[in-house]
Amino acid sequence: MPMASKDIKAMILAAFPDAIVEIEDLAGDGDHYAASVLTSDFAGMNRVKQHQAVYAALKGKMGGELHALQLTTGVPG
Repeated sequence: MPMASKDIKAMILAAFPDAIVEIEDLAGDGDHYAASVLTSDFAGMNRVKQHQAVYAALKGKMGGELHALQLTTGVPG
C-alpha cells in the first residue's frame, strides 16, 4: 500500500521538529517521492549521515510502504 506524502512529512517532522520539509509525488502514484529536508540538526553531518538520519526517521517504511525517495538534505541558510 502506498504511503501518503503527509505521513512522510509527519514522520520527518517528528524526528526533526525545526525542519523545513517539502514532499513531491514524482509519478503521481504515491510510491515515488522527492523530499527536501533542511534542518539545523544536520550541522556537522556529511550528506550520507543526513540521508541515514532521514531514513531512520521513516522507521523502516523505506522499501516497503515507501518504494522510492529522492532526498535533498542540508542546513538552512
